[in-house]
Amino acid sequence: ALVAVSAAQSADGRIADLPALREAARSHGARTYVDFSQAAGWLPVEAGAYDYTVAITFKWLLGAHGAAFLTVPEDFGDLVPVQAGWTAGENPWDSCYGPVAELAHSARRFDTTPALFSWAALRASLTLLEELGVDAVRAHDLALADRFRAGLASLGHEPLPAPGSPIVSVPGLGRLQPELSRAGIEVSNRAGNLRASFHLHNTAADVDRLLDALSG
Repeated sequence: ALVAVSAAQSADGRIADLPALREAARSHGARTYVDFSQAAGWLPVEAGAYDYTVAITFKWLLGAHGAAFLTVPEDFGDLVPVQAGWTAGENPWDSCYGPVAELAHSARRFDTTPALFSWAALRASLTLLEELGVDAVRAHDLALADRFRAGLASLGHEPLPAPGSPIVSVPGLGRLQPELSRAGIEVSNRAGNLRASFHLHNTAADVDRLLDALSG
């Protein structure tokens, strides 16, 4: 059995109680798979606490499309690649022109042909995040999100509950997305909800500009 969950929900920013899920899964003999795509970069991540973790890099890790991370148990957890390419071979050069003769004895068996430019860009973004520290990034992001939530309350809007998350989703305002985009403010329309996300490239001025647009 496998319990699969997102650490932070894309639609509304809710953060899962991962320790509780992990213990519940273990009590039933199930493995855990956690998608950190909406969390890695601002939320502290303990990849080794779960059987499998995955994270794309073009969101909060500030990378480009084409790169992602996967962690697996040392015994691979009975996970078998279904479309292994040449880089997944124990000797990649023996696997260039046909089926992989022997899967790599390491987690490289899950690798694909690397998107070289994406990984080169990712080196720079990960260096920045490491220099700043995830705690500082989180504090910055949450301060902006809390500022937005407070401003919404003053305008009579109530976002969906997602404490401790830099993703804020507001019911009924998704229809304003095209208008806001024309004004140079980028948010998302998710099932009729306006979703705003705040990260390193945002400032308090960005939050206030969005609130001003919503008040008009």
